[in-house]
Amino acid sequence: MPDKKLLDTIKREMLIEKGDKVLVAYSGGPDSSCLLHMLWTARDELGIELYTAHLNHRIRGIDAHKDALFAYKESKALGIPCFLYSEDVPALAQSQKLSVEEAAREVRYKILFDLKDKLGIDKIATAHNLDDQAETVLMRIMRGTGLSGLKGMDYKRPDGLIRPLMDIKRWEIEEYCQINNINVTIDKTNDEEEYTRNKIRLQLLPFIESGFAPNIKDLLSRMANTLREDSEYIDGIAKDLCAQLGQDHEGFAVRFELDKISMTPLPILKRIIKYSYARLLGSAEGLEAVHLDDTIKLIYNSKSDARINLPKGIIAEKKGYNFYVTSKSLEQEPVTFEYKIPPNGYVDVPELGIRITSRTMNKERCKLLSSGPNAKAFDREKLDGSLIVRTRRTGDKIRPLGLGGTKKLKDIFIDKKIQRELRDRIPVIADESKIIWVVGHDISEESKLTDETREVVRLTIKPI
Repeated sequence: MPDKKLLDTIKREMLIEKGDKVLVAYSGGPDSSCLLHMLWTARDELGIELYTAHLNHRIRGIDAHKDALFAYKESKALGIPCFLYSEDVPALAQSQKLSVEEAAREVRYKILFDLKDKLGIDKIATAHNLDDQAETVLMRIMRGTGLSGLKGMDYKRPDGLIRPLMDIKRWEIEEYCQINNINVTIDKTNDEEEYTRNKIRLQLLPFIESGFAPNIKDLLSRMANTLREDSEYIDGIAKDLCAQLGQDHEGFAVRFELDKISMTPLPILKRIIKYSYARLLGSAEGLEAVHLDDTIKLIYNSKSDARINLPKGIIAEKKGYNFYVTSKSLEQEPVTFEYKIPPNGYVDVPELGIRITSRTMNKERCKLLSSGPNAKAFDREKLDGSLIVRTRRTGDKIRPLGLGGTKKLKDIFIDKKIQRELRDRIPVIADESKIIWVVGHDISEESKLTDETREVVRLTIKPI
């Protein structure tokens, strides 16, 4: 029986607690009418207090006004407070360049959560059912999705939204309404094939059912539930790691050390980016797979300073040895520094938050050590005197490895499209006569290792 399935779902998924105030999103159609009637019938058993909310989207003219009146009368007949709202969704969709479906969804959820705050509502119940879940999974597959998309809709969300009908099929809902003489309204736009979801429901699913898998809806729902368990496990790991690695930066950004975050497995790293985005905005809505892929490319890009724009004004930015997810561009104060690098020792550069370590060794031993953008070796005999790390100076030049001639640092930075305000934050390492390393960019031809090299000075740079 559908009503037993509902109670089993509520119990298994812990959707409702005794004493909860539950707001039902009530359109007057079969799904929401079934949900409202079932919750009203079980109200004493569940120990809940019910409310309804109805939105007139102004899409269907007089019919929409009739639906609003219907929702109010039916709620009143059950002794349930009903809140009516009206919004010109087509006009809103046009002004915000959204589809009508997207605009309607945004308005609907805004109204529901505003009411939740005003009335002290504990749970918002929507009438999404098993068929809706199958349609959602198919929609996401066609858009290109990962594990989090394939798991479909959740039974409950952290913000208090619940979906008690998710284990019940649409035909069961319609049959329940008929058997119990429940009055419903019919939204004719559900049969209009201009909407993507309607096309899936009216064309694609029947085609699959008739020619390939009669139980495709059950299969998709079962798959979503299985993947949800896997996704929740990975999400838990990612959330813990995000909390460990992500530091608040001046209240408008989340900061990560690049060497740590770049070692994170890709599925976890994508979730960390998503959670950082949600940390700034309250939700990850609008952040899609393409944005995550672009951010991953940014993190692994060889450029030490770069950024990309994410939806809703969020920026993913790499600066020096850190990666930021931020709600505004990071302003960098001009810096000037110069420090001597002691032989076989280290020096900290607090202006950049880095430590430079120097070690003298034979070339054969150096070959056994890992190299990379932050570890370079130089021929000891080709170095003149002491080494220093400093900011760039006007007229600075280097003889880049393999170039054959000298090149101004200014031209190097211009060619690599490094923002002007970031150039003073690139460490320059020099001996007493020349620049040997522009960190993250070029080393000097004049101090490179050759077959004749016997001893090397190996420099490594790490965050403090």
